[in-house]
Order: sequence, then C-alpha cells, then structure tokens
Amino acid sequence: RTPVAQSPASWGSRRECVAKQNSNTKQKGGALSSQELFASQLKPAKPVDTAATAATAAPYCCCTMSFHHLLVGRLQRFGSSSMDSCLRSALPSALMLRGEQRRCYGAEMPLPENKEPVPVKPGLLNSVFGPHTNQATKPLNRWTMVAPAFMTHLCIGSPYAWSLVSHKISREIGFFEPTAQDWTLGESTLPLSLVFITQGVGAALAGKWQIKVGPRMAVFAGALTFGGGLMLGGLGVATHQLWLLYGGYGLIAGSALGFAYTPPIQALMQWFPDRRGLASGLTISGFGSAALVFTPAFGHLCKMFERVPEYVGPTNQVQTVLRDGQLFADIGGQLKQVIEATSADVARLGGDLAEGLYVCGTGSTGAGPALAVLGSAYFAIMLGSALALRTPPAGYTVGTPAPSTQQQQQQTAVAKPKEEYVSLDTVMKVPQFYMLSSLFFCMAAGGVGMISVAKTMMAEVFGGALPDYVSPAFTSTFVLMLASGNLAGRLGWALVLDKLGPKKTFALFTMGSVPLYLAVPYLVSSVVAQPSLPLLFGFCGVTTLAVSCMGATYALLPAYEAHLFGTKYTGAIHGRTLLASSAAALAGPSILLYLRQMAERDSVSKLLKTVDPERFQATFGAPMSDAYRLLENKALTISKLTSIAPPGTLDLTPFVYDQAMFAMAGLMAVASVANLMITKVDKKYITTA
Repeated sequence: RTPVAQSPASWGSRRECVAKQNSNTKQKGGALSSQELFASQLKPAKPVDTAATAATAAPYCCCTMSFHHLLVGRLQRFGSSSMDSCLRSALPSALMLRGEQRRCYGAEMPLPENKEPVPVKPGLLNSVFGPHTNQATKPLNRWTMVAPAFMTHLCIGSPYAWSLVSHKISREIGFFEPTAQDWTLGESTLPLSLVFITQGVGAALAGKWQIKVGPRMAVFAGALTFGGGLMLGGLGVATHQLWLLYGGYGLIAGSALGFAYTPPIQALMQWFPDRRGLASGLTISGFGSAALVFTPAFGHLCKMFERVPEYVGPTNQVQTVLRDGQLFADIGGQLKQVIEATSADVARLGGDLAEGLYVCGTGSTGAGPALAVLGSAYFAIMLGSALALRTPPAGYTVGTPAPSTQQQQQQTAVAKPKEEYVSLDTVMKVPQFYMLSSLFFCMAAGGVGMISVAKTMMAEVFGGALPDYVSPAFTSTFVLMLASGNLAGRLGWALVLDKLGPKKTFALFTMGSVPLYLAVPYLVSSVVAQPSLPLLFGFCGVTTLAVSCMGATYALLPAYEAHLFGTKYTGAIHGRTLLASSAAALAGPSILLYLRQMAERDSVSKLLKTVDPERFQATFGAPMSDAYRLLENKALTISKLTSIAPPGTLDLTPFVYDQAMFAMAGLMAVASVANLMITKVDKKYITTA
C-alpha cells in the first residue's frame, strides 16, 4: 500500500513506531523490519487467544480506527481463526469505509482537502433520458406501455407508404407525367431501400449502445434523426437535389429506424413475459399501420402545397417543336419545354385545370413541403413516446403490481432463478441465427419490393384495362389496403404464434406465400383478357395477403429470436438480424425493377417489329434506331408504341411484372426451407446466469 503522509501532530515517526514494536518482540527472536513484521502477519498462525491476539495485533496495523474495531469483531466471531484469514477478510471492508479519519500508529491523519467526490450534475438531456430514468419507480399498469411503443413504430413505419411519394416525385418537373429531367422510377424508389439498409446497419452498430442507455434515450435519438431526416428530404425534393433526398431521408431518417426500432419491442416484451408474441405484435403493428396514417396525411398536405404549372394555351393554338420525343414551345422569345395535359390528365387530377400545354418545371406536386411538415409532426410524437416509455422495475412478475422502491431493495438479496441465453458475441456463431436471417431476407425482399412500386404497379397494370375504376384515388386506396394487410398480419399471426409456437406459425405463412405470388400473373392476364371488377379485387386481395405475411415476419421475428436465444439480448440480437432486412430492402426492389425493365425492353422489341418506321418518326421526332434511348428518357412507353402499332395489337404493359412475381415466389420457397431447418440451439452456445 502507498504510505499515507504523517500529520504534524503525530507522536512519532514510522521508524520510532517500528522500533517500539521490535522492542516488544525481542524475546520472540529479535527486532524485525517493518516489511518483515507485516509479512509475518500474513503467514498462517497457530490458534491464539482472541483478546490477546487483538491487543497484540492492533499496534502492528496501519489502518483506521474502524478497521481496528472491525478486526476485533472478526476475531471475537471466529475465535481461533488464523491471523491470515482475519486480516484478509477484514481488509477489503475497512478500505471501503469513507468519511472517517485515518489513524496510523495511533496518530490521527487529516483527510485530503476533498473529503467526498463532488457529484457531477447530469445535463438536461441525461437527467431526462439518462439510464437511471428507464426503470419505472412506481406501480404501473403494463398496458399503458403499449401506447408509447406503438406510437414510436407508427412514426418510423411511414416508409411503407413510400410508393405514394415516389409516384409524386418521379413527375415533380413534368407534373402531369414524367419528363427527361424528372427522376426515374429507380431513383425515386431508392430512398426506401436506403432507409431499410440504414436501419439494419444502424441497429447492428447501436446494439450495445442501446443496452447501455436504455429505450428512452434510443427513442429520443430516433426522434431527432427521423424528424430531421424527413425535413432534409423534403428540402431535397423541393430543390430537386437527389443527393439531399438520399442523405436526409435515406440515411439520416433511416438511422432513426436503427435507433428506435428494437428498444420499444424489448421494453414491451419485458412487461409481457407471458405473451411475448402479443407484445412484439402490438409494438410492430404500429410499424405496419403507419401507412394508414401517412397516406391520407401526405395526400392532404400535397393538395395544400400543390402548385399548377404555368399554362401556355390549347395544343392546337401553340406552335411546338418535337425533339427526341419532347415538346418545346417558343414562350417570350425563349424555347421552353412544355407538356401536354390531356382530358384524361385533367379528369385524373381534377380541379380547375384546362386541357393544353403547360411549362415544365414551373409547378410543384407539393411532396417536398408535405414531407417537411410530417417530419416535424413525427418528431413531436416520438419525443412524447420517449418521455412516457419505461421498463419494468426489478422483481416485476406478471399478475402482481410493480414493487415499490423499498420492496425492490429487499428483493435484491433474494436469489433470482437462473436464466439461459445466448450472448451477443456468441450468437454470430450459432447456425440458427443464419437460418433466421435467410428467412427474414427472403420474406422482406418480396414484401418490400411490392410495397415500393404498389401505386405505380396498380396504375400500369390495370389503368389501361379498367380506366373508369383505376383512378388516382383507387391507387391510393390500394396502398391503404396493403397497409391494412401489413397491420393485420402483425396482429393476427401474433395470436397464432402464442398458440402454435414460432416454428409452426412461420411455416404456415412462408409456405402460404408461394401460391400467393404465383397467382398474381394469372390474375393480371385474366383482367387483361376479360376486364372485370371481381378479378381486380382478387388481385388486391392476393397482394394484401402476401404483404401480411411480410408484416408477420417483421412482427414475430423478435419472439422467434427470444424463443431460440433467450430474452436477455433480444433487442441487440434483433438489431443484427435486421442486417438481413437491409440486404432485402436493396435486393427486393432492385430485383423487381430490373426484371420489370427487362420485360419492358423485351415488349418494346416485339412491338418495334410491327410499327411503321415513318409513323414512328412522325410521332416521336426521332428514327426508330433511337427507340431505346427514347425509352430511357421516358419519351417512349409501351402504351404509346402500341397506339401506332397495327390495330388489334395487345398492350403488353400489364405483363411487365410477371417475371418479378415468379422470382418473389422462389424467394418465399427458400424462406420456407430455411424455417424447416431451424432446430433447438446447441447447449455449447448457451450461457446460464
């Protein structure tokens, strides 16, 4: 031990003290140095009289007066115990005593100037959302915790309605239809992929941080990043800066999903240890139902901020020039690109629009300001959820009220039953983790791919066959139907899981998804061959069921993980599993759009064989050899090409998604096989504590 400086009031120096003790021990073998004297006391000693030993040992020890009394007490308790055991058992306790003056060799020693460490006052943020605020301090009804968990997911689940936004921003310049300056469908749907990619990566990286700070701070961080990300994304749309949209909405808002996705799930599962499937389903049902709130709110805000482009005049009264499929008109001595609003466009958009030509880039769909307003609203909601969210107090059990603080202190001494779990560092070595990740990837890829293009797919596939029914309002309703299926799958399958268990439940909806995706091409061809509302509603029902299976996967996977790996690290483990969702968010839409593009090019190639080159030149202002360049510039579409083809030529637009649906069915089959391969975790990976 480092010697303590002596007080001026000390009755003698250390050397004088040692000399006195040596004089008492001459008869036992001569004088000893201080080091030898202390070392001799650590050797096993013969049983001695308690009082005599205490009287002899007291002057030898450099310790506090409290240590002296503690030593005597220990000797009286253990009687003939050796000096070695007494010193070793008493020393740690004595060294932990605070607030008393030390006495060394009988001298009182002054404490340092700072007797007690000055407590560091936490900042405002830490005092409100710090780790010490997570645990409930008074009895709570566990059902009250459902609301903040649900509302958090209700906010961060709004990307499920991104097809509404992508449909708007893909014609921000053209307003009525996309132009060459507008973002492509792939560019418009990529923010959704970036959101889920960032969610998985963020959740995996922030797993240990979430455990350290608790759910309140994690949700607050999610509120800042999600609200701020939507505002930046809205600014990117308004200024037509794609990088700002990707950075704000895709990366910053996406990181919020990584911060705030798993903590509410784990917190609610701790309140419902008897019904983990229900707790997980209730929380993530907010994620699935977010589109039900976002769709009408976004549509209403877009109407508020919508700005019609500058009107030029009727088409037959304005002199135009056709270049590479794009129309230009001389306006005020400048050649500006214009777009024609047909009677169908006027009927589709409504309002006081007139048929004719409009200047491109002078209007706005209102998508940018709408995103910014929703970002501020989501921030306020998530902030309130972070303030309300709590975890159960120590000793919480189902069916009994939360214990008071005094009861918690009494329960700390009671031994808890041993818990079996797979640690966060070990789970990456467990085969079941990769089986779950494969299952998750396949189910998420199919569902996210369909959701990303839902509104566009409905308009392209059925807009030509049933134009009187498939209006913008109907396509928005279709998105709401998918959101309802997403929500129903999260709640309905959660009840099934509590009865059948995770593996059987996952087997039902993974195997059931295969025929659902295979049925989509059949229904499309049937509607094209014989347009009818029952077939259209059948398509809506099949796709809604398919999305419900994806929603069930997101909702029930934490319960499946808790069943396999234990509940201790469910949140952090699920964060790593979300990496599969990140890969699926990129792969699903990419596979679907790639197969759609290939089908579109194949359809154009077939139609070009039937089109007259001179008529093509007159319609598009370019030779037929430039057809694929015009296709990339969005000046040429399958429908426009069909209009100049020989009479009776079938419009192939509705069939561009057939190959994508077959690919999605294959992914569902892989998911079902992965689920069948999942077995109980080997005991060598399990930790018992």
